Amino acid sequence: MRRLSLSSREVSSSRKQRRNFSVNCVAMCGDCVEKEYPNRGNICLENGSFLLNFIGCAVCSKRDFMLITNKSLKEEDGEEIVTYDPDLCRNCHHVIARHEYTFSIMDEFQEYTMLCLLCGKAEDTISILPDDPRQMTLLF
Repeated sequence: MRRLSLSSREVSSSRKQRRNFSVNCVAMCGDCVEKEYPNRGNICLENGSFLLNFIGCAVCSKRDFMLITNKSLKEEDGEEIVTYDPDLCRNCHHVIARHEYTFSIMDEFQEYTMLCLLCGKAEDTISILPDDPRQMTLLF
């Protein structure tokens, strides 16, 4: 009997364990993205996909545009929540990520947040007043 020795790089991709995440019962794939949940600062996207972070589909190995599916809009306590599966592979319909975007008004500010395996995480706060109270200087 001959003994085979395989390094971890020689193991077939079909037996490779995928980095999957589950959010609200939707599986997301960490193998399709370059960086999981990249910090996007204050860039909150209501829709679309961050294609610069997309390596390619781990299932069909193609790198193409995404399909936006299962888009929903709901309001909870004055907060608008948009969720969708934007990052669905156009070729094999593999779910890459679930995108969540929230918008709310707190006092004199509009608050935005984004959380997505592909698009990243971000927060932004903008004043609804003509002059932003955070930017005003104190006068003595």
